[in-house]
Amino acid sequence: MSSPAAGTLFLVSTPIGNLGDFSHRAVDVLSSAALILAEDTRHSRRLLDHYRITTPVSSYHEHNEAKEVSRILQRLARGDSIALISDAGTPLISDPGSRLVDASLAAGIKVVPIPGASSVMAALVGSGLSLDRFTFFGFIPRKGRERTSAIADIVASHVTSVVFEAANRVGATLAALASAGAADRRAVIARELTKQFEEFRRGTIAELEQACEELAPRGEVVLVIAGAEPTAISESELVAEVKKARADGLSTRDVVDHLIRELGAPRNLAYRVAHGADE
Repeated sequence: MSSPAAGTLFLVSTPIGNLGDFSHRAVDVLSSAALILAEDTRHSRRLLDHYRITTPVSSYHEHNEAKEVSRILQRLARGDSIALISDAGTPLISDPGSRLVDASLAAGIKVVPIPGASSVMAALVGSGLSLDRFTFFGFIPRKGRERTSAIADIVASHVTSVVFEAANRVGATLAALASAGAADRRAVIARELTKQFEEFRRGTIAELEQACEELAPRGEVVLVIAGAEPTAISESELVAEVKKARADGLSTRDVVDHLIRELGAPRNLAYRVAHGADE
């Protein structure tokens, strides 16, 4: 439980480009807070000035996060309400803040999210790809085994994948996906979302890779990649997989998820086979 005398840590989502994508609630919270924590204070000043928010602003980023947490907790404990913002979008999503949230919760400080613009959701809903389920990968590693593993996970996934990528590396990432077996997979390059030059490029991964060679994208980029098509698998094979998963200690719910996600089994069949093992 939070302390009655303690302040509140607000996690305030900011526009990802268009300054009009900012809620009245967000303006009220930032205006009434004792302090605003910003990743880049100079970048955030444009937004704050636009909405005439005069609350003091302090720098909070990955390089000073460790030492700033204790100071911020002291102010919260004294009753100050503090708002954390990122340069664009939702705090903690590929941005610093997790350490502060964890520490605040451990200290009994109330943490309140203030929703707003999200490049992940904007890219997804504008992509035209399946939204039933999706996996967010953030920025995938640039090299080494971790990058190879991330690429393999995306290629193997049966659900839509969302990836942040630097504009100058989009072509290389698409080439890696194509080489790993996803050349014919549908994908979308969403760039400069909510801004003047917003663009959605749609096609197969191979087509988009070629397009990047001809005209490299600029600005902020989100890649949305369709999941792999389900492979035909017999019911007897699913039953055998259920027995194996059961022997490994998986619950019925986890077994169902495994059959759908990893083997591409239709949901109804996966549910029936997994529950049949309980009878």
